[in-house]
Amino acid sequence: MNITYYGHSCFSIEINGKHLLFDPFISANDLAKHINIQTIKADYILISHGHNDHVADVEAIAKRTGAKLICNWEIHNWFSNKGLNNIHPMNTGGKIKLDFGSIKCVAAQHSSSMPDGSYGGNPMGFVVESSEGNFYYSGDTALTYDMKLIGEYRSIDFAFLPIGDNFTMGVDNAIIASDFINCSRIVGMHYDTFEYIKIDKNEAVSKFQRSGKDLKLMTIGESINL
Repeated sequence: MNITYYGHSCFSIEINGKHLLFDPFISANDLAKHINIQTIKADYILISHGHNDHVADVEAIAKRTGAKLICNWEIHNWFSNKGLNNIHPMNTGGKIKLDFGSIKCVAAQHSSSMPDGSYGGNPMGFVVESSEGNFYYSGDTALTYDMKLIGEYRSIDFAFLPIGDNFTMGVDNAIIASDFINCSRIVGMHYDTFEYIKIDKNEAVSKFQRSGKDLKLMTIGESINL
């Protein structure tokens, strides 16, 4: 799978010729000002929760690309009122089969409100399965024992986990989360964007290495294959 990082918690993953875009917060992110959102491809936009640092560019990218939004019911309603109609609402525990593979919604322990302050429904993570491999995108979350269920019923090739602390779990808890999901290849997210979540990146990588795991901290605009 080809993965491109657009900053904060936003990644594009190409699977079986389809482009999945997660939590697009780019144009409002000072660290990602060099990214032109007009060039970003998207067949699906997956939204973990309603906070502005996860939905800021959803409307613009969805209207340009025609991408299908995958989100909870409340976010579905909010974007429907903005004129978007290619939306598939889901909720925790649900699974959908699509042309590239499947998406299952899993629990995330966080909060969720829309940019205008309205209720954003339950936050979620996503387990994506395909013929090219399986991965877990946790969204913003604390460490939860529910993560053990993911590791027990799915084989996860790599995972996107928040490591910035303060609003989500930090590095130490992310290492435990990687144990719970039985996955040693982790891509870090939700760090450095704001003062509250700045981290020592060398220390974070070293902590994962000492635990026998690999933490990849991508540069904004970088693409890799996993």
